[in-house]
Amino acid sequence: MTFPLAVTEADLTRDAFLGGRVMAWQPRHGYRAAMDPVLLAASIEARAGDSVLELGCGVGVASLCLAARVPGLRLTGVERQADYADLARRNAGDAMQVVTADLTDLPADLRQLTFDHVIANPPYYASGGGTGARDPGREAALREETALADWIAVARRRLRPRGWLTLIHAADRLPETLAALVHGFGAIAIRPLAPRRNRPANRVLIRARKDARTPATLLAPLVLHEGAVHVSDGDDHSAIARAILRDAAPLGWS
Repeated sequence: MTFPLAVTEADLTRDAFLGGRVMAWQPRHGYRAAMDPVLLAASIEARAGDSVLELGCGVGVASLCLAARVPGLRLTGVERQADYADLARRNAGDAMQVVTADLTDLPADLRQLTFDHVIANPPYYASGGGTGARDPGREAALREETALADWIAVARRRLRPRGWLTLIHAADRLPETLAALVHGFGAIAIRPLAPRRNRPANRVLIRARKDARTPATLLAPLVLHEGAVHVSDGDDHSAIARAILRDAAPLGWS
């Protein structure tokens, strides 16, 4: 297999997710999927036969974790970085169609489709400055070049009527996210993700329904780690986080 940006086998690792139910090739250096795409996958209430579009799919971990929990989905991923898109194809095989494209310039055939679900893990840092990442792939994944409002506008256009958008994003981007969701979405639910009890949330999961008028809901936070501080090496995930990360347990919206 060839990689457009000179990625070789020595530059890759093959990593386990969901206790090994999903195995994914990733760059050894650069943006690497970890907990966030797994939490995103756990929060999507899809059913067999549903169509799912992932914007900015990276190497495909979120969609593949969702497929491990819900068989029979029709998955499409869009990724603008060609080397990451190639890895997503390698990881997914026939399980997902991967399109190499900028989400603001989708191919004509994809612009004709609508989906039951659109999911995304947009770059956490707003445009300007930089994250300090030396690897260009990691910098592109973490520092947005396409405005968050454009991610949400594209998602709305690709959703069928009453379809669901699900995002994981940085907590400090919540006001901006909600402002963008005002246009065409309702039934917004927000679940804060707190690293430990009595700590501020640094991530949020957000779900919204196209054309819905139901009021917004702020849910109880999901606490990811046990204890007040990290005291030793090893797994200190909370019980619910362990169930999600190891056993593909769904994370409901109630």
